[in-house]
Amino acid sequence: MRNWLLGIALGVSVAGSAAQTASQPQSGYERAARATVLHTTNVYVGADPQSQRITTMLPGRELIIEQKSGDWLKVFANTDVQEQREEEIPEFTESEETPPKSGWIRNKGVVGPQTPDGDRILYGAAVIAETAASQPHAPKSAAASAYLLYRRAAEYFPQSPLAGEAEWRSADIRWQIEKADNRTLPSAKEMDPNARPPQYDAALKRIVKQRPGTKYAALAAYDLLDAKLCGDWQGLPKCPQMESEVYEKYASQYPDGPKTAEALWNAAYRQGVLVSMYEVDENRKRVEVATKHAHELVDQLKAKFSSSDYAARGDALIYRIEQGIPIYGNDRD
Repeated sequence: MRNWLLGIALGVSVAGSAAQTASQPQSGYERAARATVLHTTNVYVGADPQSQRITTMLPGRELIIEQKSGDWLKVFANTDVQEQREEEIPEFTESEETPPKSGWIRNKGVVGPQTPDGDRILYGAAVIAETAASQPHAPKSAAASAYLLYRRAAEYFPQSPLAGEAEWRSADIRWQIEKADNRTLPSAKEMDPNARPPQYDAALKRIVKQRPGTKYAALAAYDLLDAKLCGDWQGLPKCPQMESEVYEKYASQYPDGPKTAEALWNAAYRQGVLVSMYEVDENRKRVEVATKHAHELVDQLKAKFSSSDYAARGDALIYRIEQGIPIYGNDRD
């Protein structure tokens, strides 16, 4: 399971737009020699490392190659800043965006749509950056670089067998960065999910729409559930009841998805929480309804995903309910 520390990327602005399909007319920009870099790259005034450095490109940032001279390339750097559509510009309080500038870079670590095995190179570099982001004291730009490198792999090589995974990982990283950012806000404790700032969801929705029936659509749809969940239940049954329904609906829409077992577990767990809440209120009728529903959900989980950890967790959940051990709140006697 991919697991990386998102906090290191907070405040790093990541933005983008989808590549146009081959059937659509392309602009002059899109026909240009687009490429990206695999390492932090200095951009100089001239083809000379002793000349003035005018800007820096981080891994995954895009450039347009204008001219080649020996071991140097004249480029228009950080051009992906210009790609942003209004609805895709993130609302970060701090920004590390560098305006596009023309200059010279060394011709090393530059990968474009014509690079042999470029899809594997970009994808591999993205995995390296994503792994680095999970380490203690990770580079501040690691997660953002992974996001951009995955995105380039999908955009430059749409027919690659890695394109679907790259597109999903790019969208997921950006989603998780913004999700972690939102958790630091006071609104994260509000019951109403609409109290939180909206997250950029166009990339995930695009995957759901354009890759129906694939595991990537199921994964993207699962991420999107975050926007429907309460920030804090505040001890009231409204949120776990609503969230249980959200997860159940997802499981019915994606019955064989990679996140379906987790969704069924989350739904069952929330029914267990409702049992505890209704016990406190001494509402026996609702206790019985929630208990029965928890059993039904765990039965579904065991029938379809018997070998998963979630099925075992379901057994433990039901045992606790039957033993009268609270699922929510203080479980000490």
